[in-house]
Amino acid sequence: MKDLITIGLPSKGRLKDKAVSFFSKRGLKILQGEKERNYFGTIEENPNIKIIFLHAKEIIQRLGDGTLDLGVSGLDLLNESDKNLRNKINIKRRLDFGNADLVVAVPNDWIDVQTIADLEEVSFDIRSKRNTRLRVATKYPNLTNDFLISKGVTQYKIIPSLGATETYPFIGSSEIITDITSSGKTLADNNLRVLKDGKILTSTACLFIAKKKAAKMQPFLNKLD
Repeated sequence: MKDLITIGLPSKGRLKDKAVSFFSKRGLKILQGEKERNYFGTIEENPNIKIIFLHAKEIIQRLGDGTLDLGVSGLDLLNESDKNLRNKINIKRRLDFGNADLVVAVPNDWIDVQTIADLEEVSFDIRSKRNTRLRVATKYPNLTNDFLISKGVTQYKIIPSLGATETYPFIGSSEIITDITSSGKTLADNNLRVLKDGKILTSTACLFIAKKKAAKMQPFLNKLD
């Protein structure tokens, strides 16, 4: 279908519910199959619109390669992507959900470490005493690198996190972490605290558009204002 519009929405959780609600409020009711693992949907009375439910990270990838026209995902995930991918995606609008901060967090018992400058001191300490670098566990290596280097922290290495990042300092896999947090509760529950100047990025859910599809999409985008 020549004028088919393909929209990527988060496949689970609060982000999914809020994204579906965003479209519903604009008279675009999303219909999804009964099966729990049904990854496709349609919009009532709009046969030319196809909905695909994907992991929020994959939505960014698919917008970049042009298989999606529109998508709802997080600003953090866009900014973590490489520059080439970011250049292919426009932010149509920031949405009023999915608010969270990407932060640097340290164990509570690091009493002397309150700021990033203190962190730099500790990293040199670790280097001289153990001849290793301060390990930073994260799912956001690009944003973390950019932030730490901009603050003058150099003696560290990134440990890619595959799961519950907040556990890494306590299982001996890293000294500190960077992680996304909305309330700070999970960090606090795991005996971690955010450094005073440790906010890397304030994120929110956004409606993204593949740049090369922007002209074709304009009539539909008007409905979303």
